[in-house]
Amino acid sequence: MEEGLISFSEWEKIDLRVGKIIKVENHPNADKLYVLEVDLGTEKRKLVAGLRQYYKPEELKNEPCIIFVNLEPAVIRGVKSEGMILAAVKDDKVKIIQPEGKIELGSRIA
Repeated sequence: MEEGLISFSEWEKIDLRVGKIIKVENHPNADKLYVLEVDLGTEKRKLVAGLRQYYKPEELKNEPCIIFVNLEPAVIRGVKSEGMILAAVKDDKVKIIQPEGKIELGSRIA
């Protein structure tokens, strides 16, 4: 297999789900990070995200998003993060990835 490519079976292991950001707080130990609470329909998760210089809290709250849910949890600057919010990045622009239209929270991205 060509370097940098992953097999379809590897891709199938990634669990991406539709969520909704329900709480946004400044990270207590980092100027560029938020601590987000995300509703995934059947559960709520806390995520640490480097979005503070790109979004105001009110721009994120109640917004739909896509979450990488089976990513190994990590402690980031003293706060446990239980997943990763997906975003598109180009130069100095960052935009969270959102589903088009309404779909039930927790829906799997395929």
